[in-house]
Amino acid sequence: MEAGKEKDAVRTQRQVLLFVLLAIAQADFEPRHYSVAEEMESGSFVVNLLKDLGLEIGELAARGPRVISKGKKLNLQVDRQTGDVLLNEKLDREELCGRTEPCVLPFQVLLENPLQIFQAELQIRDINDNCPVFLDKEIILKISESIPPGTTFLIERAQDLDVGSNGLQNYTISPNFHFHLKLQDSPDGLLPQLVLNKALDREEQPEIRLTLTALDGGTPPKSGSAQVRIEVLDVNDHAPEFAKLLYEVQVPEDSPIGFLVAVVSANDVDIGTNGELSYTLFQASENIRKTFRINTESGELLLTQKLDFEAVDTYTVNIQATDGGGLSGGCVVFVQVMDLNDNPPELTMSTLLNHIPENLQDIVVAVFSVSDPDSGDNGRMVCFIQDDLPFVLKPSVENFYTLVSKEALDREQRAEYNITITVTDLGSPRLKTEHTIRVLVSDVNDNVPTFTQTSYTLFIRENNSPGLHLGTVSATDRDAGANAQVTYSLLPPRDPHLALASLVSIHAERGHLFALRALDFEALRAFEFRVGAADAGSPALSSEALVRVVVVDDNDHAPLVLYPPAPNGSVPCPELVPRAAEEGYLVSKVVAVDGDAGQNAWLSYQLLKATEPGLFRVWAHNGEVRTARPLGERDAAQHRLVVLVQDHGEPALSASVTLHVLLVDGFSQPYLPRPEGARDEAQADWLTVYLVIALASVSSLFLCSVLLFVALRLCRRRRAAWEEHYSVPEGHFPGHMVDVSRTGTLSQSYQYEVYLTGGSGTNEFKYLKPILPNFLSQGADSETNASLRNTFEFS
Repeated sequence: MEAGKEKDAVRTQRQVLLFVLLAIAQADFEPRHYSVAEEMESGSFVVNLLKDLGLEIGELAARGPRVISKGKKLNLQVDRQTGDVLLNEKLDREELCGRTEPCVLPFQVLLENPLQIFQAELQIRDINDNCPVFLDKEIILKISESIPPGTTFLIERAQDLDVGSNGLQNYTISPNFHFHLKLQDSPDGLLPQLVLNKALDREEQPEIRLTLTALDGGTPPKSGSAQVRIEVLDVNDHAPEFAKLLYEVQVPEDSPIGFLVAVVSANDVDIGTNGELSYTLFQASENIRKTFRINTESGELLLTQKLDFEAVDTYTVNIQATDGGGLSGGCVVFVQVMDLNDNPPELTMSTLLNHIPENLQDIVVAVFSVSDPDSGDNGRMVCFIQDDLPFVLKPSVENFYTLVSKEALDREQRAEYNITITVTDLGSPRLKTEHTIRVLVSDVNDNVPTFTQTSYTLFIRENNSPGLHLGTVSATDRDAGANAQVTYSLLPPRDPHLALASLVSIHAERGHLFALRALDFEALRAFEFRVGAADAGSPALSSEALVRVVVVDDNDHAPLVLYPPAPNGSVPCPELVPRAAEEGYLVSKVVAVDGDAGQNAWLSYQLLKATEPGLFRVWAHNGEVRTARPLGERDAAQHRLVVLVQDHGEPALSASVTLHVLLVDGFSQPYLPRPEGARDEAQADWLTVYLVIALASVSSLFLCSVLLFVALRLCRRRRAAWEEHYSVPEGHFPGHMVDVSRTGTLSQSYQYEVYLTGGSGTNEFKYLKPILPNFLSQGADSETNASLRNTFEFS
């Protein structure tokens, strides 16, 4: 299922890329034309994209329409619900286009999903919102009285920012007897001229004042006026003449203020004041007057402000030279601004996707456009990103680019990319613009939780308290967020007989393992189970680890003595030892077992108490009781030995057993066991017993034979009763008798048959070989067990 989802996601991304490529291939290169009047209020309607592009309302909203204009001169918005393109602000045609007509501004309509770009042009229609304006409110003309009627005089024209029919259309002059107005067409518009109707007479009227009015063609028309003051001069019959009527110069746009643009020169053959020339800017617009100034005496044309090729690339400057007699001449200085690479490229981001999923490729991350207002190589651009990134830039139409991932990304290797888009022009020196975008890779659940160990071994001492912390398992997930949140659980055990739910529990979030009950080493020494770790992703991924719990033995069982037995309420048969026994003679062997294991089951033996301390000794490792020296006639006949059996646990546990030893002259001597209470008295009167026995032996062989016969009969009856009372019980040994070791401990798997020889005179303690291995194993044959019930017996 997970692989299917990934394939569907890849298929979807490939379809999106196909749509992008189709949109680029099918981009509408033929621009669409729209128009709107200037000074319309913000929110005014421009065009409806639904009708123009043939789209439905739901389709248009889903495709994410956006309007982009080069240089951000147009501020338009799209209503995605209705498809209307609206103005965001008032448009001033004169500010946007100046005197250029028609005023057409290009823009693009961008549909993001799938990507499609439409070229469009918006024409700003002029309205009559500007009045004609004379830059000089008073125009001064100096005219010689000798000028004949019919002479024409140029006067300054008015400026009107509107164009077409709204521009300047007519001039009028106030009624007078000396002048009438003549209008002349020129490439720059109407030129007003005063024509002398009647010769002037300075002595009659030295000054004439007229009102010049300029009218535009609006409805209603707007007007502006200026005063014309005519000073009548004496005769001056030569006008100034320029050496060149046209000066062409090139000025770099980075020229400083005060830069000498050109030097114009005129000549007047008159002398005196009539030959003194003064240079002025003539018919100059406000922009020219702000940009240039002329030295009235030298004719030097100087810069008064910085030039900007991107704003104005050429200037036409009219210069007039006027002599002292009022005659004038003119020339033109054509200034061409030389472009410099002074504008870095501009980058406009249209679409940006800051989060992209991992394991997918060909994802459109960003759509942007670049522009440079410079010209020539200064305006040509190249665009690139870093080489070591899994992304690629693809050029589109009209300086548009798309940033696309070229391979599947892996969040675990790298979760964030800082992509620097560099745009540089080809000018000299080259200018560049850098734009950095931050792209985050979204996590997908593609990593399985991993345990820090493939298997865990935990040790717990038996008899633990319920709820004891056994240990902790830990798993990590390389994913992020919910995909990395790991929960732990106990998996069903493979052994159906293991009640795992009653033994341990696990903390689902932290992986802590706890014991639910006290464990018994003798019942359960070790068990295994599996722990699962699953993340919270969709779909969830999981792994497992093996946990082995080893129960550590505690010293909770004291040694159990199997031989010699201690029958209740009776005195066990003594160990018979001949008086001729040498040092190291084996008297008996104490056999004990311990239900514990390891060090807790290592048993050691020691002689705790003895009737005669120096006569016997016990071997510490095997429990053998041997004579410490040769026996003699002076040694007492009866001895009581207390043997202590102790394990090596912490704390050590122990048990004791009492051995009764009877010294005899051979094994023919009768033995009459006495009650337990009479032992101390017999110990005190051992010499008397010896004398009685010796006297009886010497006195009468017959009597000795009779007594021996009687003693043997009684002893056999007692022994038969003892064997019947202390025979090995039926069934298996207790389960805690385990682990045969060098310390003398018996295993569950063995039974031993031991006896003391009666006729050899050695009275040695012998061990027979194991009768049946796996004595306590389950499923043993019942008949075999029945036949072995009384195998462990003493003779």
